[in-house]
Amino acid sequence: MSSTHLTLNLVEGSVSFSFSPAAAQELKAEINSLMQGLKAIATHPAPGKSKVNPQKSMEYQHTGEVFLEIFCNPNIWPTPFAAKVLITVRDSHIRLTTEAELTRVIDDINQYLEQNS
Repeated sequence: MSSTHLTLNLVEGSVSFSFSPAAAQELKAEINSLMQGLKAIATHPAPGKSKVNPQKSMEYQHTGEVFLEIFCNPNIWPTPFAAKVLITVRDSHIRLTTEAELTRVIDDINQYLEQNS
């Protein structure tokens, strides 16, 4: 399985690590499900009309050259454009835990897949 480097742009800075196109497709599918939940929350009925059903959190994990975990609770964000994800990248020597804007992560994954398809 070939792998190249995926670069995720964070709120401040970026992180780049070895990631396969197949893993990127899997992550993209997880994010698409998350987006559906975020859209369901954003389009809820007027206040007082009815409750929005809580949406399932996204907890993506991938183990490769490094361990990648991306987490997002869609129930705390008013719109998909406001949403942020928590990202953890670690190996035996370093652990980075930070946040990134969801829309930026989507752009980064799409760009990676375009370059590696």
